[in-house]
Amino acid sequence: MKSPNEQFENWTRDNMALKVTQIRSAIGTKPKQRGTLRALGLGKIGKTHILPDKPEIRGMINTVPHLIEVEEVS
Repeated sequence: MKSPNEQFENWTRDNMALKVTQIRSAIGTKPKQRGTLRALGLGKIGKTHILPDKPEIRGMINTVPHLIEVEEVS
């Protein structure tokens, strides 16, 4: 497994990253939204995951904006 620093080496957009935190429960949401949370590496309230700032990730974030909080980190 790569260390977090090694994972960030090949990112684009000036090496920007997004810190995604789940703030609401997925109970009562559609299966597609629950799958999106899993794809973002989330699943429990309060869990945080740092992801590359890519269009694919931004699209997933736009699917569940009511369940997560997003911050840009460099």
